Amino acid sequence: MSTAVARTREESIALAKEASAQLEGKTADKIVEWAAAEFGDRFCVTSSFADAVLAHVVSKVVPGVPVIFLDTGLHFAETLRVREVVQRTLPVTVRSIRPRQTVAEQDAEFGPRLYARDPDECCFLRKIEPLERALEDYDAWAAGLRRDESPSRANTPIVSFEQARSKFKVSPLAQWTQADVDAYISRYNVPVNALMRQGYASVGCWPCTRRTPPGGDPRGGRWPMFDKTECGLHTG
Repeated sequence: MSTAVARTREESIALAKEASAQLEGKTADKIVEWAAAEFGDRFCVTSSFADAVLAHVVSKVVPGVPVIFLDTGLHFAETLRVREVVQRTLPVTVRSIRPRQTVAEQDAEFGPRLYARDPDECCFLRKIEPLERALEDYDAWAAGLRRDESPSRANTPIVSFEQARSKFKVSPLAQWTQADVDAYISRYNVPVNALMRQGYASVGCWPCTRRTPPGGDPRGGRWPMFDKTECGLHTG
């Protein structure tokens, strides 16, 4: 078991900036190789299981890698089916992380349909807090962010240091396009959420996800009743 490397905040920021610059233009495999060498078994993957591309890419380099799935209790059945397929077919260890409260318990404390009244609070309770709890065992995590997904992600670095969490975030697919994703899925027969073929360009919890208008922002179907396209996992 790798032990955490003691770095100051300044050293961590510098490492992230240097690595991000050096890895720009490199393949996803090379980016994962860097992360595996730098963080060992204190490196994990997160996945929402819209597809299993990131988990597949990382597992080729790091067999058995932990894949963290935030099991909010509000997922589509199609999303949970992708999780099941990934658990059966890929050399990864899926860790399903649940919120501290069930949906019913949250409803009892905060009132029903919190997602419709205060989606930021609902995301915090059901996604952000569980993720931060899950990341306690790791120094770095890989996310499936791509620069072409939305304007808010256009400047995604390959490696960043999240000061609020004191964690490194690695984005091996940052430079990929949707065409790259589609080609990879076809080449390796990667599991894909059935909703992605039914007009959903981005899949989250069912109450806050709608089909995406043709030609629109791929994340335009997320929280469509609010001025919101991110849950907060990828800020800070």
